[in-house]
Amino acid sequence: MLEKSILEKLQEVNPAAEIWWDSSPLIYNNWAKGVVERAPSAKKGVWGNQLRRLFDPENPGKTLFRGVTTNPPLSLAAAKDDPKFWADFVRNLIRENPDKGVDEIFWMMYKKIVERGAQFFFPLWEKSKHAYGYISGQVDPRDCYYASRMLEQALDIARIGPNVMVKIPGTCEGYEVIAELTARGIATNNTLAFTVPQFLACMEAVQKGLERAKKDGVDLFRWRSVITHMSTRYGTLGDLKTQAESRGIGLTEADIRWAELSIFKRAYRIIEGKGYPCKMLMCSMRISPPMNDGSQASWHIEKIAGGNVVYTCPPGYIEELMKVEDQLKPFNSEAIYELAPKATLEKLLRLPYFVQAYEPDGITIKDFNKQGALVATAAEFSKATRTTVDFVAQQFQALGKI
Repeated sequence: MLEKSILEKLQEVNPAAEIWWDSSPLIYNNWAKGVVERAPSAKKGVWGNQLRRLFDPENPGKTLFRGVTTNPPLSLAAAKDDPKFWADFVRNLIRENPDKGVDEIFWMMYKKIVERGAQFFFPLWEKSKHAYGYISGQVDPRDCYYASRMLEQALDIARIGPNVMVKIPGTCEGYEVIAELTARGIATNNTLAFTVPQFLACMEAVQKGLERAKKDGVDLFRWRSVITHMSTRYGTLGDLKTQAESRGIGLTEADIRWAELSIFKRAYRIIEGKGYPCKMLMCSMRISPPMNDGSQASWHIEKIAGGNVVYTCPPGYIEELMKVEDQLKPFNSEAIYELAPKATLEKLLRLPYFVQAYEPDGITIKDFNKQGALVATAAEFSKATRTTVDFVAQQFQALGKI
């Protein structure tokens, strides 16, 4: 008898929902092998079958995963997965491009990693008539406040293949780029976004871009739009806890999760009510500590089950879900419409940081670049990108070039 994985059960609640892989497809085989090796003896066979149904690199047209999110820092995971191949690849790039510096070679390596991932999912993209099978390639996080640099990088990424979607940050400058890419018929993923005002800015940028595209007769065969809510990063990296503590307001684990979820749900209702051609994407998900009854929960999927949304799942999160899947409660197909308890919402609305994220007019576009979680995440991603760049620098050193 087929024992379905927790993600297969989640997909069944709403067939229009999408499960995505949040890493390079290049690492999947070795990662899945490691998960099975670490599995309890009784689960090894079951988990192995479940993981092959999630994604089979040998038959990518038949897969539960309908898309992929990646970024420059994640390219380091691909390099570490096959270090000799990528070290040799980079060294060949250096030899073949003696006029290029470290950052330029890094960018060439990153594009190759995106390209190879896009090739895996191209059969699904064709089979679904361009509905699924996209892989997100992200502009350099270090340039998230520079529109011209992001646009140049975005166009470069888009040239990799028709099923490549470009990740653009939710900065003031980022929404300019999203409008321009949409006008050119290029698929976009709005990342580094945490607030309803940012999500609305993306919806409006998309509408503006689509109007231009239709006016100019642009073929939209490869276009789609997803808007990423970096959920746990909102609750842990910004000012939510700090503001609560300074006001003597105690926030429980449930309060913080409801803060994150309430923002997502409000954006979802706006998209559904106004018919915006965008899809909300949930990322940065977590397993919560055990409940009082000993049961486990992952509200980031449970509380939005039934929605026409995207769930992008990193390797570590999937493995943690598999460990506790027998303890999770059945999904409720109406969970997406469940609201936070009144007392919880009243508590949260006493915090300016939450009001700014929850209310449609809570923050103006000129202040997006000051949003706490955005600033912290941009800095973290920039640091991780520099680490990836250093992998390239080490190859220059190995060749005696620096």
